[in-house]
Amino acid sequence: MPDVRHLLPASEPKFKDSGITKAGELLKIWNGSPATGIGLIGAPLSKTSISHSGAAMAPEVIRKMLHSFTTYSVEKDKDLKSVAITDFGDITPHVTDLKETQNRFVKVIQEVLERNPDIIPVILGGDHSISASSIRAFRKVKGPVGIIQFDAHHDLRNLEDGGPSNGTPFRQLIEGNDIKGEHLIQIGIRDFSNGRMYTNYAKENGIKIYSMNNVNRLGARRILEESVRTLKSKVSSIYVSVDMDVLDQAFAPGCPAIGPGGMTSEDLIQGVQYLSTCPDVKGMDIVEVDPTLDFRNMTSRLAAYLILQFLLNRP
Repeated sequence: MPDVRHLLPASEPKFKDSGITKAGELLKIWNGSPATGIGLIGAPLSKTSISHSGAAMAPEVIRKMLHSFTTYSVEKDKDLKSVAITDFGDITPHVTDLKETQNRFVKVIQEVLERNPDIIPVILGGDHSISASSIRAFRKVKGPVGIIQFDAHHDLRNLEDGGPSNGTPFRQLIEGNDIKGEHLIQIGIRDFSNGRMYTNYAKENGIKIYSMNNVNRLGARRILEESVRTLKSKVSSIYVSVDMDVLDQAFAPGCPAIGPGGMTSEDLIQGVQYLSTCPDVKGMDIVEVDPTLDFRNMTSRLAAYLILQFLLNRP
């Protein structure tokens, strides 16, 4: 645009404070060269959801919500304005073939990780079905992987009733020999949100379950410390899967499967803060944010905040 004072492109903010850098400005489009640090990859898929979901819109909205925050942490007295978040963009889904889309996610994420071995991928769903693809790709590149899953649900449903969906990712990974059950730790599993058959499947396969009663009684930090200790002695790296419906409905109105009795946002924030300090944690996804159901982008805003906390506390 011509250099005319006070004349800005329509897409730019109408007010610019010279003392503030917005976190959204940290996003740098991948130029094809090997990147380091945090890398965002969008996996916009929600046709595989067993209930109505607009989670495919979440990657775009979460990126926009980064502009709601500044780059300065008052708690750490640290400014991230010189740190780049590499944005690899969104993977294009197939219009009608869901299995092709899931396979495409594996191939693309695997290629990105192979070409950028030093990044810490943060995959933005999408519904929780995308975790089967992202973790499979992660395992192919990084070797044996342990999973810390924040979730109200086991996501171990059978594949016969509805095929691979947002209720089946961890069953797919176990039955596909991508992970061992003993390398999966579930945190935040809630009452009246699961079936006995799937709790029994978890136990039979050695999955460690921490219900919300466990979280409330023991504290999330203690559980996470024990989880990291357990996993890092058995696997090459740890991947964190954050299903936002682990949160109580008061904190995440933009989830397709909201419910009472979940974690507080502070519980989850502190959990991500701790995990980001662990060198063995080398990847994360954030799933089940539906902007069409959200109130004032509360849930998308929290997802963006988790990315910043993960970035802030990396070693």
